[in-house]
Formats: sequence, structure tokens, C-alpha cells
Amino acid sequence: MIIQKSTNPRISEFDPENFSFGNMFSDHMVICEYADGKWGDVKLMPYGPLPFSPAMMAVNYGQACFEGMKAYKDKDDQVFIFRPEKNFSRINKSASRLAMPEIPAEVFLEGLKALVNLDRDWVPYGEGNSLYIRPLIFATEEALKARIANKYMFAIVATPAKSYYAEPVSVKISDYYSRAANGGVGFAKAAGNYAASFYPTKLANEEGYEQIIWTDDSTHEYFEESGTMNVFVRINDTIYTPPTSEKILDGVTRDSFIQLAQKRGIDLKVEPISVKSVVEAHKNGSLKEVWGVGTAVVTTVFKAIGYEGEKLELPILTLEDSFALTLQKDLVDLQTNVAEDPFGWRVLVEKKILETA
Repeated sequence: MIIQKSTNPRISEFDPENFSFGNMFSDHMVICEYADGKWGDVKLMPYGPLPFSPAMMAVNYGQACFEGMKAYKDKDDQVFIFRPEKNFSRINKSASRLAMPEIPAEVFLEGLKALVNLDRDWVPYGEGNSLYIRPLIFATEEALKARIANKYMFAIVATPAKSYYAEPVSVKISDYYSRAANGGVGFAKAAGNYAASFYPTKLANEEGYEQIIWTDDSTHEYFEESGTMNVFVRINDTIYTPPTSEKILDGVTRDSFIQLAQKRGIDLKVEPISVKSVVEAHKNGSLKEVWGVGTAVVTTVFKAIGYEGEKLELPILTLEDSFALTLQKDLVDLQTNVAEDPFGWRVLVEKKILETA
């Protein structure tokens, strides 16, 4: 690994009591380039702009995917990352689907740990706080040809994060637009998936909803995801979540919630969720909670669901009564070293002195 430390660190400008998610970046980034059929040296270098051409193939043909993960700090100033092997596996699954070269484990995992170690002062301590980490791969070859690129870049950047949605949100069930289709790239964290979601979300925002519950593309009768999150529904005391598929992302937070619910002995079923069953449960009073989960948000509780011109209001439950909030607390306590980790998910980032090459 080639290490170049910042000569002008900006950590002194970071106010952990006053910052917004995604607008300030830590002092360093990881860069690794692919050419001639192989990945080159891993570079840990000062964060900053890179020279690119408008003819770069990622911009023109969309060969780009990414991951989202977090680092956490405990009361003893120790820093942890969460289930990094899941993100490593998934970014390669996404890259393969987009015909991009897979990242070697040592590039992804060692680059990740080195960046978090060097920028550990950027990991804010406190409830809801973390360092959000964005690994990504994109085509860098300059060519206006609709084909697989020959050059790529792998990068990791990081930004301080706090609670994404502080309050419960309203969502609208989509009855026209779809997030993904069979045979497509819905299971991958392809950049284009997010671009295609912005316009339908904008329309929902104009109707007073913060997000969309995406439904299947063929019938719009089944829940798939919500916004950029996996979705959970609680009817009476049973939790339901759709199975992953070609259209539904295999979320790390989703999988963690499932295992934490099972550990608590909560009845949880991974099966299709029909819009009809949710609307009927709301009518008869058995619909207790609907929420979304994801790395950035952890958990977002829904206070209302829009469907066919109606706004189905949902109760706002206390921590004691809410499965969503209980499982969120279980997860965050595990991530931040407040609770024991029986799963082996929490990975300590050892404090090491990195020498400049």
C-alpha cells in the first residue's frame, strides 16, 4: 500500500455537534486503478478531486456501483466496522453483473481498515453518530463506444453521519413506477438504480410524501423495497419482509434485523407481502408497524402510507411497544460496543501507525 498523508488535515474544521450527512469528507481516500487486466497498487492519499474526461465511460454508459457501510466509536475511543465481509461480497456481485472486474479481498478490506484507522478522528462518538463509508467502482476509460470498458477505478471515501431521518415519515405505494424488473440489476447497488428512482420520488414529494414503497413491475400488487431501503411490515406480532430476488437488494441491515428478531424469539416470516394484505390489516386494526432499514438510515418508521388517494395513518409506538425500535436499539448497541456481539459482526479497527511509503 502506498500511503501519502495529508499535509493540510481538515479535522479541525469538523464540529461533531453541528454537521450534515454527506457534505463533508474525511482527510483521506483510497484509490486503486485497473488496467491491462489487473488491479494496480492501493493508494491511501489525501481526499480531493481527480482529473476525468466527459468521455469517461462510467458517465456515458453507467458502469458504476457502490457500497454503503459505517464505522462506529465506543466510549473508550475504540473504532469498529460492521460486517465488512458482506459489503465485500456484495460489491463484487454488483461488479460482476455490470461486467466490471471484481475487487481482490486485500484491496477492499485492507484499504478499508487503513482508511478508517488513519481517519479515526473523523468517527464521531454519540448516539446515532458514525462515519459513513462509500466504496465504489466505476469505468474510467475514455471512449465513446457502447461496450465493456478496459479501465476502472476503485475508491473509498468517508463522511461523518448522524440520524438520516430523525422523525417518522410518510410513504406512498407506487402503482405505476417500478424500481427494478426481473432480469435487471435491482439486486445490485448499481448507480443507475438510484438515478431512475429520483423522478418518481420527486412526484411523491410533491404530494406530501417523503418516500415511495416500490411494488413489483408486472402487477404492482406486492411490496419490494421502500426508497433505498428494505421494507418490513408488522401485522399483530408477526414481522414480514419480502425475500431477496433479482429485484430486491440483499441488505446487510435487513439480514441483521432478521437475525436479531430470531434471537429475540419474534415471529418473522420472509415471504411476499401483498398490498392488499397490508391495506386489509390497516382496516381491521392488525397493522402495527411498517418500516424501512438500510445502512444510512438504520431504521425509518413510517407514520402514514398513501394508497389510491387515501392516507393510511399508522400509530407511533414507544420503544417498549415497537419491534422496529427495539431491533434498532439491539443493532446499534451491538455496533457501538454497548452490547455483546454473539454473531461476530463487529470488527475492531486496530490503531496502527501508518508510515508514508
